[in-house]
Amino acid sequence: ETSCQGQEKDSYKTLKLLSSVPMALYMILVLLGIFGNAIVISVVGESILREPGGGRNSDMILVNMAFSNLMVSMTRNMLLVISDTGLEVLPGKDWCQILMGVWVWLRSVNVWSTFFLSAFHFHTLRRTAPPITSLSGPRGLPRGILTGFGLIWSSNLLYSVPAFIYSTSGGKNATETLMLVSSTTRPLLGCLWDFPSVYSGLAFATTSMVIHEIIPIVLMSVTNLGSLLTLYAHGNAHSTGNKAQDAPVIRRVPAERRAAKVILALILLFIVSWGASVISVNYFNYNRGASSTYLLVLARFSNSLFIALSPLILAVGHRRLRQFFKSIISH
Repeated sequence: ETSCQGQEKDSYKTLKLLSSVPMALYMILVLLGIFGNAIVISVVGESILREPGGGRNSDMILVNMAFSNLMVSMTRNMLLVISDTGLEVLPGKDWCQILMGVWVWLRSVNVWSTFFLSAFHFHTLRRTAPPITSLSGPRGLPRGILTGFGLIWSSNLLYSVPAFIYSTSGGKNATETLMLVSSTTRPLLGCLWDFPSVYSGLAFATTSMVIHEIIPIVLMSVTNLGSLLTLYAHGNAHSTGNKAQDAPVIRRVPAERRAAKVILALILLFIVSWGASVISVNYFNYNRGASSTYLLVLARFSNSLFIALSPLILAVGHRRLRQFFKSIISH
């Protein structure tokens, strides 16, 4: 009984703190994420359809990432905004299982789609002899890219299976005892985790933390560092006039340098926002200290930060997106 009272007290503090923060700021972040990523999908997707052979590989990866961002915003973040307006929607157990599964699936896809962008560009920078089709447009659909998309979406669907099983509807006054970055940082629509035991829940949370939280951040940091070192080596080679045949592809495609800076900015933003959320949620799971309430509020905003700001960063480096926004401003 004391434990339940403590959980209810912590939940009350969280809701009180959430009501005191400027909800307008959070709503702006969510709306930016929805409209910004929809614009990326529309503008870049149109260029893919118009170009022969399906367009550039990097554009296809951008659309995949933007689509996962949009789905997370529509299926989870928008529901958080609606629930904060006071609208009470309490789905049954079956719907909660579906919603929790979809949240875990889309959020995990979002993580690995972002890493896919980082890894692809690192590979592009390191490639020494790009085929002519990479400069003038591929002649057919890139099987490797499509296979990567299939693996990301299918493998993360398998990973989300426990969410379809071990979740339930806790009702109006539900309080969460276990949180995952990939689902939600508080009982949304009364849906919460329902593992057979505390230990099995923590085991799943730990596995999730390693596979979908720590490993992606480490891999993105490695590919980011590798891209920076490649750009640095290219700069030195260019300044010394070295025309070695094994120079990176960015020597032949100058626009890759600007693209590299944009992607580096994207990944750094992801690491900061995702890392803040990881620290906050796992502090709640394993510590439950006095700062957990404030950290959960931080996690909520950081979850939406990357999704909201990534289209703005892409607009700086992507030619078609720049043209689109310039046309809007000029009119």
